[in-house]
Amino acid sequence: MSITTEFLRRPLMTGAVAASSRRLAHAMTEDIGLERAGLVVELGPGTGVFTDEILARLAPGARLVAVELNPVLAERLSATRSDTRLTVVRDSAAELAAAVGEPADAVVSGLPWTVMPRERRGQILDAVTEVLAPGGRFTTFAYLHAAWTLTARHFTAELAHRFDRLERSPVVWPNLPPAFVHRATRKP
Repeated sequence: MSITTEFLRRPLMTGAVAASSRRLAHAMTEDIGLERAGLVVELGPGTGVFTDEILARLAPGARLVAVELNPVLAERLSATRSDTRLTVVRDSAAELAAAVGEPADAVVSGLPWTVMPRERRGQILDAVTEVLAPGGRFTTFAYLHAAWTLTARHFTAELAHRFDRLERSPVVWPNLPPAFVHRATRKP
């Protein structure tokens, strides 16, 4: 089953018509300290494009907890990745603290923020800030074509409100559709 099929079956849960590109995965995982991280959390791993890039950067003793709500995608991710550093949890990102149980050095998110109700988005962002260790990094992406929308601007404002530092990457043009990355840092 493809990401396109899952999008057609569950558009509000899946959020993307096509899998993210390797270039976007690289942009999502660079400069967030994955090489030094002990615990990394991935929200909405989908087909595992970001998962593979995270695992490639993680130290041998580090852990990656991937939280996926979609049962088909969670099962596929578990079945196709044999890396012992990876744990796939089928749950809501709003329940992040219970799924992880300890502070995370980084949280990488592929969640479809702009299709979520504002209250749900806030709950998940609160869960991210609760689980993120002091000095921890949060990274997520947004599609360029939607950056001007009211929902996208609200989301950016929510990030700025919750984090001490917020950066935006250059546009990743070789992605369908083109996207950019938000990188946020929690106070040390």
